Amino acid sequence: MEDSQREKPLRKISDSFKELAATVNSEGGDVEVAFFSRACALISPLFDCLGIAFKFAEMDYVAKVADLAEASKSISTLEALLDRDIEADCVRKAGSHTRNLLRVKRGLDLTKVLFEQLLASEGNSLKDAASNAYAQVFCPYHGWALRKAVAAGMFALPTRVELMKKLNEDEASASNQMQIYVASAAPVIAYIEKLFHSRQLGIDW
Repeated sequence: MEDSQREKPLRKISDSFKELAATVNSEGGDVEVAFFSRACALISPLFDCLGIAFKFAEMDYVAKVADLAEASKSISTLEALLDRDIEADCVRKAGSHTRNLLRVKRGLDLTKVLFEQLLASEGNSLKDAASNAYAQVFCPYHGWALRKAVAAGMFALPTRVELMKKLNEDEASASNQMQIYVASAAPVIAYIEKLFHSRQLGIDW
């Protein structure tokens, strides 16, 4: 069982986010930084499978998740993580845990929108789905040069069939796992946004 799990990144992602969503949905569910960062780390191989167009996401995302994993050694929950940065007056500083959490949330957003687009589309090309996901989530925060690089990278995306092969899934099983992630990620993303809004931090920076 363990071997087949290891070979199926989508299944690991959907299982972890189902657990995370259950925590968020439970009464007063504080989310542990360690639990959250472990679940988020499982998405990194997906960005890798998408190739050069998502290299920016992979590199940035992996570094930010690693920072949260490191922070989890001394900070127990996401709430405490934000509160500690607010106290230290470093929320918006480059490298702050809060800033990194916001960037990781965008990675979860990107994955959710990408899966929604893939579930709603047919055909073998990923270009439209990936371009729409990027445009919705990251484009507003990126400069011209990075937007151009991402647009060029979209032409090097794997086909849908190639992506399924890399993920070790067929169309039906992949769709099932993507649906689970979309449904589970929604309350997790909403929870993080609520943490930011409840502290008047905003999420558009």
